[in-house]
Amino acid sequence: MQFASKLPAVGTTIFSVMSELAARHNAVNLGQGFPDFEPPLRLREALARAVADGRNQYPPGIGVAALREQIAAKTNALYGRATDADTEVTVTSGATEAIFAAIAATVGAGDEVIVLDPAYDCYVPAIELQNARAIRVPLTRPDFAIDWQRVADAIGPRTRMLIVNSPHNPTGAVLSAADLDRLAALLRDTSIIVLSDEVYEHMVFDGQAHQSVARHDELAARSFVISSFGKTYHCTGWKIGYCVAPPQLTAELRKVHQYLTFASFAPAQWALADMLAEEPSHHLELADFYQAKRDRFRALLADTPLTLRDVPGGYFQLVDYSAVRDVDDATFAQWLVKEVGVAGVPLSPFFQTPPDTRLLRLCFAKSDATLVAGAQRLAAIEI
Repeated sequence: MQFASKLPAVGTTIFSVMSELAARHNAVNLGQGFPDFEPPLRLREALARAVADGRNQYPPGIGVAALREQIAAKTNALYGRATDADTEVTVTSGATEAIFAAIAATVGAGDEVIVLDPAYDCYVPAIELQNARAIRVPLTRPDFAIDWQRVADAIGPRTRMLIVNSPHNPTGAVLSAADLDRLAALLRDTSIIVLSDEVYEHMVFDGQAHQSVARHDELAARSFVISSFGKTYHCTGWKIGYCVAPPQLTAELRKVHQYLTFASFAPAQWALADMLAEEPSHHLELADFYQAKRDRFRALLADTPLTLRDVPGGYFQLVDYSAVRDVDDATFAQWLVKEVGVAGVPLSPFFQTPPDTRLLRLCFAKSDATLVAGAQRLAAIEI
């Protein structure tokens, strides 16, 4: 049967490709961004309790009330944003669903969406499925900061949305308070919506605070703020995320959400509500937890021929491999899996037009044993 693909340029995501290669070659998987350690014991016990207590049928489509109330309280405590659990919080099947629903709800045919390049790979397909156009604005190198003049130049009469991501995947760059002020000034007197992907919000390092758009009155009034329990509680397979947005935007997102997934895994929602109520310190301690992993991993990599980029946030380390091979990143990633036994993720799939860099993304959300094993193999590279 012949038909025209809606996404002709889309293949299997690079994360699946590299994880499959890692399994095939028995490589240490530092590619796909999932922890190889367990969620907190309290959370696992709460999940088992929710199942035993019969919390196994459809929850409310917008999310279990107890969880939405905890999300609202957390948003207020962290960012000073008074949030209505009933009209401004929606629980979704992972952050990816929230991102898709936000785009589908507010972006139409012929609209333009500004995407900062490199960008996480789910943004552009969601835009193109609306018959809209992604306008890619390159981040500056080597620090992957935002060139606000280039953003301003990209804004036009068809601009409907602007997507920001902090801490940034894949680079680890973070937004500053000054960045938020500049963004607000650019969008003032426009109807442009902000989609802020903040799934690594609790992983900002070296004493810096996460600058959520929820902190900024002007931006919060026009923004979808999207977060991930999977990243925060080391349970990416549960696929529970959420979106905080003003009532008008929330109402539109929920129209799509109810026909996309309707509702998300009920026992996990009850478990997460209990976790937030009983152990609120977990997310407050996460930056220290991952900073220790970052520093441990960087120390281990000191004996390798790789050059390390700074990591202000997130749980990925960018490494420059130019001293090892003068090949493109996809070729290097394949060689590294097959010949060295370590899987990383090339940066080129995150770009519209990949620059000529020699960078690879390695995930340090792994056990110490995994990080040591990966570093030992990398240290054995001969140049």
